Amino acid sequence: MKNIADKILITGGAGFVGANLALGLKEKYGSVQITALDNLKRRGSELNIKRLTDRGIRFAHGDVRNQEDMSAVGKVDAIIECSAEPSVLAGYNESPRYVIDTNLLGAVNCLELARQSGASFIFLSTSRIYPIDKINRISFEEGDSRFSLAPEQKLPGISEKGITEDFPKEGVRSLYGSTKLAAELLLQEYIHAYGVRGVIDRCGVIAGPWQMGKVDQGFASLWVLSHFFKKELNYIGFNGTGKQVRDVLHIDDLVDLIDRQLCDINRVNGEVYNVGGGAANSVSLLELTDMCRDISGNRIGIEKVMEDRKGDIRIYITDHSKVEDAFSWKPRHTVSRVVEDTYRWVFDNREDLKPIFF
Repeated sequence: MKNIADKILITGGAGFVGANLALGLKEKYGSVQITALDNLKRRGSELNIKRLTDRGIRFAHGDVRNQEDMSAVGKVDAIIECSAEPSVLAGYNESPRYVIDTNLLGAVNCLELARQSGASFIFLSTSRIYPIDKINRISFEEGDSRFSLAPEQKLPGISEKGITEDFPKEGVRSLYGSTKLAAELLLQEYIHAYGVRGVIDRCGVIAGPWQMGKVDQGFASLWVLSHFFKKELNYIGFNGTGKQVRDVLHIDDLVDLIDRQLCDINRVNGEVYNVGGGAANSVSLLELTDMCRDISGNRIGIEKVMEDRKGDIRIYITDHSKVEDAFSWKPRHTVSRVVEDTYRWVFDNREDLKPIFF
């Protein structure tokens, strides 16, 4: 089998997405040289180092903010930029320096390595580049267990299938979203000015085994972890109903898509795609609670917090029609499968995970 590239760098490579990408690509393309670079800031990422090195993946303890760390990697043929400060709340109650330096300066350092190496570039952006006020103006209906997209919408780029790449972008989107959007714009400039070949994936919620879920990022795994370890949760905002909705993409489906993009980078150079589970794989917190109760057999306390949290949104569903058409790709895993696979991972690794989360 022909390799997608001889040498691949994955930044954020010990994180949830990066490590799974490294392992998935290494399993399919055994001779490819993969380097996973990570600063190990997020607790739990250190558990991935042995998983990576046992499969012949090089781990480099470094930081995308430091140009010297990037230069030390050497020449590569492809870069998958997964590094990020991923919290929408980042920088609001503290200095914004880390989120800006990581998501923007870090992207510049990655782009410079791509320019110098002639490497192709897959940039994992985020659905949070779309403005908060616009998303919260989406017409919706309220049912017994969830909010749903209304059949008729006033804004462009939105239908019952979800949000497309043409959704309006004027407005405030959080420091996290702004830094990722700025990095998108820089990649497009590098494509035009220097001939870098690149693709942008605006990812929604990604979930599955080895996600170290937190209250501000990775809610699906947090829900599973909390039910397993019998720790209380909160329904935050929107009157504490738990009806807010997201679509969820299994990490294995993302690995499949990135593989296809790397194999066909010349055809889709410069394209931007919304990537997510889509309407068929959407779930509310209330519905997710029922799933977690069923699989764990545990019922935990869930407090209703009436006040909305800064930067939060009622509903987000990805319309992935463009990327589906481009790659004959669609998610294969359901939300139930995400919960089942995550629960099995928690059960098998409970002794390592308990001190990290609780």
